Amino acid sequence: MTGADDESPDGALLIRAIAAHDGVVGDPAGFETEARSVVREARRAGAVEALVVALRAVAWSERAQQRNVAALRLLMEASRLARRGGLPHRLGEVLTTRAAVNLELGKTTAARRDLHRAGELVTAADSPDLQLKRAVLLCNVGHVASGAEILREILSAPAAPVDVRTRAANNLALAESLSGEFDRALEHIDLAAALAREVGPAFVGFVAHNRGVVLAQSGRLSEALRQFDEAVQLLTAAGLPLGEFYAEHTETLLALRALPEAAELGRRAADALELNDVPLIAAEARLRLAEVVLHAGDAEQARAEADRAIGQFRSQRRNGWVALATVVSVEAGRQSARSQAQDVGRICRAADTLGRSGMVAGAVAADIVAGRVASAAGRSGTARRRWMSAYDRSREGPVLLRLQGRLAAGLAAAAADDGAGVLAHCRAGLDDLAAHRAALPSMELRALASGHGVELGRLGLGVLLRSRRPARTFDWTERTRAAALLVADPPAPDAVIEERAALAALRAELAEARRGTGVEPAALLARQAAGEARIRRATWSRRASPGTPGAVVPASAVRDLLEDRVLVSYVRHGADLLALVVDRTRTRVVELGPLAPLRFESDSLLFALRRLTRPGRPAALEGARASAEHALATLRRLAVGPLGLDPDVPLVVIPTSDTHRVPWSALHDGPVGVAPSASLWAATRRRRGAPASVLVVAGPDLPGAEPEAAAVAACHTGAVVHTGSAATTASVLEAMSGAGLVHLACHGVLRSDNPIFSSLQMADGPLTLHELDLRGIAPARMVLASCDSAADTSYAGDEVLGFVGALLSRGTAGLVASIVPVGDSESIALAAHLHRGLADGLRMTDALHRARAALDTSDPRGFVNWCGFTAYGGA
Repeated sequence: MTGADDESPDGALLIRAIAAHDGVVGDPAGFETEARSVVREARRAGAVEALVVALRAVAWSERAQQRNVAALRLLMEASRLARRGGLPHRLGEVLTTRAAVNLELGKTTAARRDLHRAGELVTAADSPDLQLKRAVLLCNVGHVASGAEILREILSAPAAPVDVRTRAANNLALAESLSGEFDRALEHIDLAAALAREVGPAFVGFVAHNRGVVLAQSGRLSEALRQFDEAVQLLTAAGLPLGEFYAEHTETLLALRALPEAAELGRRAADALELNDVPLIAAEARLRLAEVVLHAGDAEQARAEADRAIGQFRSQRRNGWVALATVVSVEAGRQSARSQAQDVGRICRAADTLGRSGMVAGAVAADIVAGRVASAAGRSGTARRRWMSAYDRSREGPVLLRLQGRLAAGLAAAAADDGAGVLAHCRAGLDDLAAHRAALPSMELRALASGHGVELGRLGLGVLLRSRRPARTFDWTERTRAAALLVADPPAPDAVIEERAALAALRAELAEARRGTGVEPAALLARQAAGEARIRRATWSRRASPGTPGAVVPASAVRDLLEDRVLVSYVRHGADLLALVVDRTRTRVVELGPLAPLRFESDSLLFALRRLTRPGRPAALEGARASAEHALATLRRLAVGPLGLDPDVPLVVIPTSDTHRVPWSALHDGPVGVAPSASLWAATRRRRGAPASVLVVAGPDLPGAEPEAAAVAACHTGAVVHTGSAATTASVLEAMSGAGLVHLACHGVLRSDNPIFSSLQMADGPLTLHELDLRGIAPARMVLASCDSAADTSYAGDEVLGFVGALLSRGTAGLVASIVPVGDSESIALAAHLHRGLADGLRMTDALHRARAALDTSDPRGFVNWCGFTAYGGA
């Protein structure tokens, strides 16, 4: 800038205005007050040039805080003053800034006009800033390659101011990431971070945020989460709003398949950005929300959100983003059976637009949808070409993009009736997914990640079923079943200690309030939810050494471990259920028919069993018992009868995620053991036997817990017993870490909304699954004599998460738990019989089978226990 060395009053004001503007660029909140003060003084003094510069400074602060309408008003005034005052250089500066504001308001034509006029006015010294704005505009309307070239020119110009160089490096990193050039993107975001420290806290926060974006787009999701955590602190400290942060974070949560969290954040982002005068980014947030909703299965809402975004992008003249939104709109229409003939042309044009724009991930997604729509319209040649185009575009991309490419190639091979090609591409994709899943730092994220491979698994399964090779079919299903449980994180007992301590204190407050008033205050419940969310998020983003994908065990190896057992692996194929039956001599496939009736009967049975645990009139209980008996008989007929098994043969059941709450022990006369996958069952079979030490725990508020503990302890010499006030979370955790057999008689709380916080109630509060997992505690054998202790939460890809899955994954070899609420005093007899069998050296499955046979099933609650308790694992 010039004229800043004048010693007149006007000159002094100009010097202050320039300093305020330069300060606001790096620290909007810190310098806004000074900028406004200069505006007031310049008005009073009639110092036009100082006023123009100060108005521009305040406008920049308003823009940084996403108040773009107010910023535009200030810049309109500044441009009028500069024209009237004959200040062409200052007018060029104002128009350059106004172009940035118009762009964020979605007024791309006005932004172009401002940049063109500014180009005729600015000096060579201000040319880099003008070029920067041009580049950003080009990137935002979809001309990513052209914008990136200008940004490279700016970085190669040594005279460019440091703030312009910072923004150029930052935006170039985003452009390169969008184009799939992740190594270059990370180099440039590192350069931007180094330069940002010279500019101010706002730039440091922006760059930290965008580093998270680049990391996420390159597939380094847990690193991205850590970076986002740092960025939100920096942005908040700089006094900046978080709407854009929420929008970018939504995309990362979608990649992690954390769909409820992504949907909530996406709505928050879209609403905040629309409220705060940032329609440019608000439209992007609306599109991301549409993607999340589509993945969650609501195609109608997804199409409405995508079409709304298309309208916004069209008004902003952003053709690349119109193409991205068209992908979601057309796919949502396809999923809701509302495709139209013209959709083939629409989506092919969108794919071509995205390809020309350098938006690689978007082009891959568009080609896949184009192939699906073309295939449905009978245009098989177009479909195969589009799918192979997606594969070719994806081959150098990050892992999740490569997965999409492999799916596209698999679809193309299936359309060409090339079974070997389908299997090759699906196998390669699932191998990539296994490596990606193993690198994630939490059991929950690994379970969620399996959803990325569901369609790959189904494609391959269809080929193998047609090939009529049962053993290969069995081996294939193990690739996509409970694979997340084959990797265990190293213990991290010191992780988030402060947050865990704060949550424990809060739970103590809740317990006290519940004892005093019988209710839990809403404010405390909200604080508890927030605390759990922080701990869960910390688990997602913690640093962890990449794990090794768990070994999938083939049918031949399973057969060697079966001894006298038969293993039945249930598999969903479309709307039908199949059973893969493995015994000592062969593997065979049994078609069981539609899955829906089995699910209906299972739900009916669970409802009836819950009814039988509550007091009621004899007639009502008789009705519930009759309903339960009918459902059991129907389930036997649908799921077990067609297998043609010896009624007394010991059985190992591998259920689908749809059927893991079926009471399998009640459907077969012989001993039954259940496991999330055959590979995990095989791992439990190979584990060493339990040491002699036995721990028995009786939780609070259960009148039958202490008698049950006494009955169990009487079965084992030297058993350690924790009851009453001695059964605290700390004492139980310490005792469990060295025990070989643990029996827990206590209240259980299933948290389907947040499975890692499912808990068992101790004297001083809940013992959560999260706490057990962080400490790496998994006794060799366990009995969870609590309600719903086996009711794991299901995820896509036949993944389950809860006490059973987590303990088996960690190292527990055998476990007994219940899929339904259980009676208090009625479980004493079952526990005593079970532990007598264990003391006699029986396996968990055999001990439970003998204990169930000793129950009085004429009693409603005895019948519930007979149905509900199940043995898991192979010990």
